[in-house]
Amino acid sequence: MARILETRDGSADPLRIRLAAAGAAVSTVGAGLGLRAVATGDVAKYGGDALYTLLLVTLFAVAAPRATPTAAAGGALAASWAVEFLQLSQVPTELSRHSTLAHLVFGSTFNAPDLLWYAVGAGVGRLIHPARFRLLTPSSPHTADPAVHQASGSTRKRGSS
Repeated sequence: MARILETRDGSADPLRIRLAAAGAAVSTVGAGLGLRAVATGDVAKYGGDALYTLLLVTLFAVAAPRATPTAAAGGALAASWAVEFLQLSQVPTELSRHSTLAHLVFGSTFNAPDLLWYAVGAGVGRLIHPARFRLLTPSSPHTADPAVHQASGSTRKRGSS
């Protein structure tokens, strides 16, 4: 199977990662809108929380295509948690009164269970990060996340073939 996100020398192609991440971002927004159209209550709310962080993972990949999947997921999780904790102040509520976009981005009310669902979204984002598609060929020594090769047992010692 071809490694579509690599250049001929096996290194990550930032443009291809950005394009894949942008497509994933659009798909994530579509999934969020679809979820809101068919689900209600906790499924819609907490699914939306996970998709919010998943969207941030894809946006991190667009902005920093050479970042590892772990770094992108960690940055997205940190941003999601920061926004949630910001809701303990009146800033998001005040911004939401003036802008629908601000309400979508910042929310309005702190809810501790949201923190768990943001972590779920970050975990899913780490697993499906565009740079991981290079891992479709297990013999590839080039991965975006060295921990994946170590976990799969495919690491090689220097000097060995």
